[in-house]
Amino acid sequence: MGTTVLLVDDHELIRQGLARAFERDVDMTVVGQAGNVADGVAACHQLTPDVVVTDLQLPDGHGLEIARAVRAVSDSIGVVVLTMHAGDDQIFAAMEAGASAFVGKDSKAAEVVSAAKHAAVAPRTFLCAGLSAAMVRRATSPAPPKLSGREGEVLTLLADGLGTGEIAGRLYMSESTAKTHITHIYQKLGAVNRAQALVTAMRLGMLDHASPQRF
Repeated sequence: MGTTVLLVDDHELIRQGLARAFERDVDMTVVGQAGNVADGVAACHQLTPDVVVTDLQLPDGHGLEIARAVRAVSDSIGVVVLTMHAGDDQIFAAMEAGASAFVGKDSKAAEVVSAAKHAAVAPRTFLCAGLSAAMVRRATSPAPPKLSGREGEVLTLLADGLGTGEIAGRLYMSESTAKTHITHIYQKLGAVNRAQALVTAMRLGMLDHASPQRF
């Protein structure tokens, strides 16, 4: 049967196109397809393919959840992540989730097949055409501002929509102290108001849980 592959993408046309590309290679066999994270994880457990090829954005979550689920039980299954948005953050997130390869959806089908072959042979390595440039950019970018522990707590409550008085009560401090912490947070983030501070904090990865609707 050669190398077995599971395809996960919510667009059937993309799945079928990839399936045809893999079927043209005598060493590759598509053993299953899924359209979301839940079905992808279930199919992976049931079929135990050699490689999972998954889209990054899925209706019920991210392909990285599939990568993490695979890595939780196996170091021998390859994971190839496909995406339309191949930014530095996505590249590093895929690498940290345990993916074997990261390929842009604008790549040729042959490149996806090649990445899957790499993933099957070396599942714990990471193949990405843009990785070197992304690492250079990360190494040369300025370090994000550092908040104190208390400022971090205040920032979290700001993201939760609490006002100054509510923050003071929640953290057992005076309102003037809460205002001072908020001022320091704004200064460190280069912000002039709550909305700007929260957007900047999210961009820097300091508030992954925050919802944009709250600001």
